Amino acid sequence: MILIRHFPAAHADDRPAAVAIGNFDGLHRGHQALVARAVACAPELRPTLLCFEPLPLSLFRPDQPVPRVMKLRDRLRVAESLGIEAVAQLRFDRAFASQSPEAFVKRVLAEGLRAGRVVVGEDFRFGHRAAGDVAELRQLGERFGFEVETVAEIIDPIGRISSTRLRQALADGDLALAEALLGRRYTISGRVIRGQQLGRSLGFPTANLRVAEPPALSGILAARVDGPGLERHPAVVSLGRQPTVAGRNWLLEVHLFDFDRSLYGHHLTVEFAGFIRHERHFDTLAAMTTQMHKDAGQAREILRITE
Repeated sequence: MILIRHFPAAHADDRPAAVAIGNFDGLHRGHQALVARAVACAPELRPTLLCFEPLPLSLFRPDQPVPRVMKLRDRLRVAESLGIEAVAQLRFDRAFASQSPEAFVKRVLAEGLRAGRVVVGEDFRFGHRAAGDVAELRQLGERFGFEVETVAEIIDPIGRISSTRLRQALADGDLALAEALLGRRYTISGRVIRGQQLGRSLGFPTANLRVAEPPALSGILAARVDGPGLERHPAVVSLGRQPTVAGRNWLLEVHLFDFDRSLYGHHLTVEFAGFIRHERHFDTLAAMTTQMHKDAGQAREILRITE
């Protein structure tokens, strides 16, 4: 897997790229339809994702950032599993947004990624003030030497497959709907960092992971964890900002049942199995600890049922 953050970029070989363009936050089944068309161009073309950071809506509405589904590490992992060979995650700032449609195609698609085919949704817009549409992309493709393929929106018995719907499902703690939209169980992975060790003092030691901010999912959940010496290990997790102790940073705090070994510096993958409750403030640490015991009991029951 090759990660491209800026141009000129190093490429693994001389093949032109089959470029699927989108935000790809979550790589849900709608995104996967675009990915599949790019992957179908291999081996003649190099299957490539083109996405942006921050998300364009977050740049234009900094006071209302879009809730995030995945970090870059998870995007790369899932993209590679789908057959993608390169991911171009470019910085989206005011200068980038001000490019004309022609400049975007020339600098990014033609010169930067050496596109041989570009795959987009039917409603794709690009360039300054979203002035470019699919018809203009086709015209520019003829000029710069690439084909354009459009993919229709996916609507199936569960309804429309979209990032908005996925984020709402996660905000509601509806993991079953999130799984149906993703085509897989929702997971977050990351490296274990050092925390304040408050959980250990309360009898609930945790392995703490950073998450993409602000996360689409938050609350107390049952989970299974994979990592060094761990295989689907049962856990109860808290994904939030620790309101009882005036926390500021978003953290995924993982309490592994019947486990007492340091995991600092190791990578864990947390698969969410069931939603228990939303995060809330407690007046005392004693009240919070009492609730934590209740949460742990409920998590064990969820994990028993869903195993």
